[in-house]
Amino acid sequence: MTDATEDIPSVDYVEGSGVPIRGNDIDTDQIIPARFMKVVTFDGLGEFAFFDLRFDDDDNQKDHPFNEERFQDANVLVVNDNFGCGSSREHAPQALMRWGIDAIIGEGFAEIFAGNCLALGIPTVTADHETINDLQQWVDDNPDGEIEVDVAAETVTYGGNEIGVSVDSAQRQALVEGIWDTTALMKSNEQAIAATADSLPYVDQTRDEIHSDD
Repeated sequence: MTDATEDIPSVDYVEGSGVPIRGNDIDTDQIIPARFMKVVTFDGLGEFAFFDLRFDDDDNQKDHPFNEERFQDANVLVVNDNFGCGSSREHAPQALMRWGIDAIIGEGFAEIFAGNCLALGIPTVTADHETINDLQQWVDDNPDGEIEVDVAAETVTYGGNEIGVSVDSAQRQALVEGIWDTTALMKSNEQAIAATADSLPYVDQTRDEIHSDD
């Protein structure tokens, strides 16, 4: 039988440069405005991440880190508290992922947003207010500086500093063991799922009732 996790990579470590997004309670509508959610697929959503915070009504650029050349290759987002609150739209982490974000470090995340990030293999790790502020300032001062996010060890290393971070235990297990992609897991375990369904007596009963109605 196919190994359920053979096509799902573990995400126990992410490294790269950072981009700071300051402010509490940045909701999913700010991350991806609703008018960009009419797409058939998620392809191309990255260019609309934080769109209304990045551009005015005449499409002129505003002051925002995602507009700055020095952060264009960043893949680690550093945010404050209650990031991703508001509606549960999965387009928000999709937009961030397609912009290039591989991990998010913050003070706190809305639960559904964090779950949607996990479904994409994006770690959401947390630290206290002072720690995050220090990291954001360091990223501002060192836009090309390397940040290392060790999901398994629950640490973040940057500029010679190692800080402890928190990773939800279920998220940590799913990322480290490569079981975060539930869709891929179901596809790779299709035969086992069918066998389990066949073994359930109420499934057989339902099938008999359907056939008897015919």
